[in-house]
Amino acid sequence: MLRFLLTALTALITLSASADALTLGDPGWTQTGKASYYSSRLHGKRTASGEPYDETDLTAAHPALPFGTLIKVTNTYNGLSVVVRINDRGPFVGHRIIDVSQRAAEQLGMIRAGSARVRIELQDPDQSSD
Repeated sequence: MLRFLLTALTALITLSASADALTLGDPGWTQTGKASYYSSRLHGKRTASGEPYDETDLTAAHPALPFGTLIKVTNTYNGLSVVVRINDRGPFVGHRIIDVSQRAAEQLGMIRAGSARVRIELQDPDQSSD
């Protein structure tokens, strides 16, 4: 348990160091860093929000954003983007800022590489389609 808490604290410190100057969740807030995606073997497992992970949904894990938050994730290498809903916590490995679902990773063009440098930005729930 202590190891998990230390890992979570490290992730939050990394989060604050890599986010723009605005406070987490403020309008205009963005964050840039490394994204990865969930393994297919996690399909059906419970997320931190209590809902099952569905690899066909556009969802993601973030260490601190509230569940239900909509964010736009843009692959900075190829310009592809997708809007996802936060429903899990993590990632807690490396210097990653977000884990996206399999479907989101496909739309971002990051399946082959396994990870990508991305920019994430808050979305207005009323304007979630891009």
